[in-house]
Amino acid sequence: MIKQKIAVIGAGNMGDALITGMVRSGEIDPQQITAVDLVEALLLEQETRLGVQTHTRAEEIVENQDVIILAVKPQVWTSVVANFKDLLSPSQLVISIMGGVRLAALEQELGELPIVRVMPNILACVGASGAALCSGTHVDASQMDLALVLLGLVGAPVVLSETQLDAVTGLSGSGPAYVFLVIDALADGGVKMGLPKEIALKLAVQTVLGAAKMVLEKEEHPAILKDQVTSAGGTTIAGLHAMEQSGVRAGLMNAVEAATKRSQELGA
Repeated sequence: MIKQKIAVIGAGNMGDALITGMVRSGEIDPQQITAVDLVEALLLEQETRLGVQTHTRAEEIVENQDVIILAVKPQVWTSVVANFKDLLSPSQLVISIMGGVRLAALEQELGELPIVRVMPNILACVGASGAALCSGTHVDASQMDLALVLLGLVGAPVVLSETQLDAVTGLSGSGPAYVFLVIDALADGGVKMGLPKEIALKLAVQTVLGAAKMVLEKEEHPAILKDQVTSAGGTTIAGLHAMEQSGVRAGLMNAVEAATKRSQELGA
C-alpha cells in the first residue's frame, strides 16, 4: 500500500483521471488523496464517488503533503503555484502533468525542489495509461522510484528524456482520441453493412481491446500478428487493401506528427 499523502492541484479531466485510477488500483487509501480545485461541485462529486478529501485552497494543505501533483491548465499554472510555492520543501516531490511546461520553467518558478515531469493520458482513469516520465535536476533515485510507483498504479510508465515528451504527447497523450475515432469508424462500417449500432459498437470495442491485449501478451510485432490473421485471397487482405488505398496508416502517422509539432509550439 502507498503510504504517502498526495495532493492533486487541479481536479479537471486529467486530474480526475489520475485520482480515479489511483483509487481504483486499491493500493492507496482514498483519504490519503486531496483533490484541490476552485469548482466546488466538481470536488463534491469526487468526494462522493471516490471518497477522497477535497479543498479549494491549495495553500492551506500543501505543507502536509508528501507529493504535489500539478494538473492545472498550462496557461494559468504560474498564477496558481504563486499562492503556495513558498510553502513547499525539498522533502516533497512535485509531479507536473501540465502539457508543454518544461522542467526549466518549473525549476525557475519553484526553485530547488525535486520535480518530475509526466505525460500521462486520460486512460489513467481505467488503469491503462501510457505515461512517460523525466526527472528534474534535484530528483534522487528514491523520489523517481516513488513517481514510477504512483504512475504504475494507473498504467505502464516509461522513463525518457524531456526532448522526447512532445512525441509522447503526439502518440499516447493524444492517442486515445485517435483510437476512439477508429472504434467509431469500425462500428459505423458494421452499421453500413447491416449490423445494429449497439452490436457493431460492442464488437468494435472488443476487437480493439483484444488486439491490444494480444500484442501485449504475445510480445510479437503487430505486423507479424497481422499476417497471422491474413490468408491468401481472403476477406482480411481485401479489407487491408482498402485501408491502404484510403491512407489509414499515413493518416495515423500524420496525426502523431501534427500533435507532436503542436506540443512543441505550445511549449516554445
